Amino acid sequence: MKIHVDKVGSVTRNLQVGRTVHLTDEVKCEEGAVIAVRIHGEKSVYNQLEDVNGRLVTLHAGDIVVGALGHRNALHGYEGIVPASVSVGDKLHILNMGGVIGKCTSHNPGVGAPFEAEVLGQVLTFPEFQSRAGQHAHISTGALKGTSKAVTCPVVYVVGTCMNAGKTYAASVVVRKLAQAGYRVGGAKLTGVSLMRDTLSMQDSGADVVMDFTDAGIVCTGARTASKVARIVFSEMAAQDVDVIVAETGDGIMGEYGVQAILADPELKSLGGAFILCANDPVGAAGGVRHLREVYGIEMDMVAGPATDNAVGVRFVEQVVGLPARNARADPNALGNLIVEKLAPKLGAGRKS
Repeated sequence: MKIHVDKVGSVTRNLQVGRTVHLTDEVKCEEGAVIAVRIHGEKSVYNQLEDVNGRLVTLHAGDIVVGALGHRNALHGYEGIVPASVSVGDKLHILNMGGVIGKCTSHNPGVGAPFEAEVLGQVLTFPEFQSRAGQHAHISTGALKGTSKAVTCPVVYVVGTCMNAGKTYAASVVVRKLAQAGYRVGGAKLTGVSLMRDTLSMQDSGADVVMDFTDAGIVCTGARTASKVARIVFSEMAAQDVDVIVAETGDGIMGEYGVQAILADPELKSLGGAFILCANDPVGAAGGVRHLREVYGIEMDMVAGPATDNAVGVRFVEQVVGLPARNARADPNALGNLIVEKLAPKLGAGRKS
């Protein structure tokens, strides 16, 4: 069956899906399978889809949308799974703005119940020239595979106590300062659920190269995929001769997207030229710093995020936690300069001409 679709989610960007697609009734129920759905109902909050260009478009009842099957475990959003089977006519849900589709099992009241999505079929691709034999579309098609290039540049890891802790804001500030200092910067999103917004923010801030886990064929990271994805992304960036990588880990250091696997990986940890913890509150700042030190042997270089939004939080972090507190919104120059100074011994020879 050939249909015209209204919107295409950014999770499918590896395939470069057009507005006219061929569907099959046989849906391979696996994470990453690209399917078409019809939206049911209207929403006034969390009602947008990020398209393959990173633009947010509003969803309406009746829209036909292309997305990918996947799971999500978001404290401030939706929890959802890939069901055991998927058939045409089944009612699933839109789990995130990137177009991840699954069965919602719980939701945060702040985002309301998710859009209901009626399955129309799985998208077919036709990779062989002039062949009518379609293949079940999957986001791993065209994904990054990694290179043999050794990663020798330093990595600035930006981790957080939870989602919405200010990680992307802090990462973007660091990217901007490093780019202004003349370095070739890579901006990476290593974990989370598929969305281009964070890497686009880093690109807008001056990153020369941006990549994330979906570029490596993953809808939503977990303990089994996070370290592998980080290696793929870092090696691909190394092949593009970046001087430094700013790597944001989505969600929190105790979340379910595999951040712990990266923090515990000796090889990945050894690449760390600087470590920033973004915390929502003083308890998160103190507990996060202690947890990272005791469990992973990682010493943070700075605390940022809402815990440093005013002098009260800054005073707590610096006097009680014993680390510099820098706020990305109130004083981005101070945050960026601290990291540039920290990296200077490793980046002295890496300036652009």
